[in-house]
Amino acid sequence: MQQLHAHVFDVELEIEHPDPAGQELWLPVWIPGSYLVREFSRHLLQLRAQCGDAEVAVRKTAKNRWRVAACAGPLRLHWQVYAHDASVRAAWLDPSRAFFNFSSLLLAAAGLEQRRHEVRIEPPPALRWTLATTLPARQVDARGFGLYAAASYEQLIDHPVSCGEQLQLAFRAGGVAHRLVIEHAQRLRGQVDERRLRADLRRICQAQIELFEPQTRRPPFSRYAFLLTPAPDGWGGLEHADSSALICSEAELPHPRDGADADAGYRRLLGLCSHEYFHAWNVKRIRPQAFSPLDLEKENLTGLLWLFEGFTSYYDDLMLRRCGLIGAAQYLELLGASMRAVQATPGRHVQSLREASFDAWIKFYRPDANTPNATVSYYTLGSLFALALDLHLRSRGKGSLDDVMRLLWRRYGRADAALREQGVPEDALPGIVREACGLDVRRWFERHVDGREPLPLPALLRRFGVRTSHAAPRAVDSLGLRVEGEANWPRVLHVRRDGWAEHAGLCAGDTLVALNEQQASLQALNRQYARSSPGDSWCVHAMRDGRLLRLQAALPPPAPGPLQLQLAERPGAGARRLRQDWLAA
Repeated sequence: MQQLHAHVFDVELEIEHPDPAGQELWLPVWIPGSYLVREFSRHLLQLRAQCGDAEVAVRKTAKNRWRVAACAGPLRLHWQVYAHDASVRAAWLDPSRAFFNFSSLLLAAAGLEQRRHEVRIEPPPALRWTLATTLPARQVDARGFGLYAAASYEQLIDHPVSCGEQLQLAFRAGGVAHRLVIEHAQRLRGQVDERRLRADLRRICQAQIELFEPQTRRPPFSRYAFLLTPAPDGWGGLEHADSSALICSEAELPHPRDGADADAGYRRLLGLCSHEYFHAWNVKRIRPQAFSPLDLEKENLTGLLWLFEGFTSYYDDLMLRRCGLIGAAQYLELLGASMRAVQATPGRHVQSLREASFDAWIKFYRPDANTPNATVSYYTLGSLFALALDLHLRSRGKGSLDDVMRLLWRRYGRADAALREQGVPEDALPGIVREACGLDVRRWFERHVDGREPLPLPALLRRFGVRTSHAAPRAVDSLGLRVEGEANWPRVLHVRRDGWAEHAGLCAGDTLVALNEQQASLQALNRQYARSSPGDSWCVHAMRDGRLLRLQAALPPPAPGPLQLQLAERPGAGARRLRQDWLAA
């Protein structure tokens, strides 16, 4: 890590016994947990090979593959990697910190992927950084730099590394050491409520351990680390077998002077940590058959991401409620936000949950102006399907989704699971639910996973003493568009299918100049809509490709307003009992 200002890592690989016919090397094109081909090889520079004192020819054979001329060995290779991706998926290097996934940095030696790998990480000069990773250490110094080892290449790349000025908070859950490692410690000194963070994370981790292992209360790993980088406006996470890489806004960290109640930002951070921790069971160990084994050089297609991301998204906030970190009303607000997001997505009528999962590689991670009309999020709709299934099972007295997750864990996830190496088949879930809870849910899956039938959530929630209602209609929903910029001349981001905006002829990228002869702004749009009636003709002037357009269409009836959830004040005895079991409310 010497070229901090150039954002360049220097990497050297030694292969003691290379392939005598010519060693082939390759780099992953994607990172598990983020389903998009990212072409990490585009940042690899100046690959050179040496055998003894002699240079050896290297020839590129594919976008992410190289072949070295035959040599007896040992073979030594050197290359550089440009690292200026601030996400959790790749690598970053500058004078303030370093973060990297080995899948972005380290070439795999073809044919040797299952061999033991050792990696030495050297510190940058003149900086007193510390290093955090869960990669097994062999010989490291007090700051964490030195020699590490992994049993295979796949295990090696499942351990992200974070370096810099770090605040490290240690706690134990399930009898196992956990750490929260926060970068930029000097900047944040005195600004983070360390005791609260440590205690809250411990409660989340302990609750999830006990969900999957109620008898042993032990996790499936010997240590765990949350690697957190605060940023001015960043957010996201990526799961690994015994760690997670996280980015949050600095404002989401709890301050020592904050009150007892978690604000929305801190709740969001806790939900992110809960989500990635749950993945240690659901996707890192309980895996789809399509990921068993992983092929890191092409898309690994599965129709089950609604299970691995959607169910995880259901449990992330639910675990906060079970831990007592958020109230029932706060939890229902989070559920309502998910329901509103799906309600505002016409793509739910076009794409099923299974299709959304299968197409993640080409649609979900490649959004465009038509995305809301053509796709639905397997995270959000998947979480609502998990909610509906959980409520359906509970209301029928047939156990709960917890029983389903525990059976998945025993059969496909545990180290001694009979089908761990096989992975979860694409059509396994209805049978798993029936075995765990004694209920035939095949029609449910046909309608709501393979089909596009709306989930019966309002009716289900009523059985649990939760009321649904709609707020006043919003102008942008009724007009079928989404804009950015609240001041003058907002820009159209999306035009929803079969709405007023589409009928008038607006399209994404248009700049609204005037509405009904008045200067356009979001405030003016809301004001004029509140004073209008269905059937009124609206005229809009918009700029497109440097030309002024005059467009017109009649207003439709108002769309339903945003969905809201509230606890019923006087639920019946049955509803009160169901709600208590589900939400402790």
